[in-house]
Amino acid sequence: MSATAGCGARAPQGGSDDEGGKENKRRMEVESTVQTYVAVAEVVYPTTLSGIETFVRSFIAARLDREERGTAMRDAVTELQTVADEWYDSSFESLAPETRDSLLRELGVDEADEDPDGTVSARVRFYVVNELLLALYSSPTGGELVGIENPQGHPGGTDTYQRGPSR
Repeated sequence: MSATAGCGARAPQGGSDDEGGKENKRRMEVESTVQTYVAVAEVVYPTTLSGIETFVRSFIAARLDREERGTAMRDAVTELQTVADEWYDSSFESLAPETRDSLLRELGVDEADEDPDGTVSARVRFYVVNELLLALYSSPTGGELVGIENPQGHPGGTDTYQRGPSR
């Protein structure tokens, strides 16, 4: 009696190899975008914070999933990466933190009006810097940095309402 074993490769369920390749490319693009957000946060957030990468990843990933907003956010990051490549011949996240800070200031992001349809500086301010600031200051940790112990949307329990503000 003989036994025969069969071996074969299967395409991923629900689609062709081409669809799997597209999904892999999308995941890589999202990861690259998140890495850029982390690099910007390391410059924009107060130096006293720790765990920046974990915090940014948890907030930004969900924002990038929004169809129109996510596309605009990725486009703003692409523009920032283009500037970094043209000016410094490097990706934004590969630059030293002080160089990243300098690039953002030279680009005028620190003084730009937030405008989703404006200049590169205005779009980076709107879709990158402001997204990061929203994430930080709407969280309990970021709220504490600016004296808001219980930001809107975060339950603080009855203890928060029964004592005065900490000083």
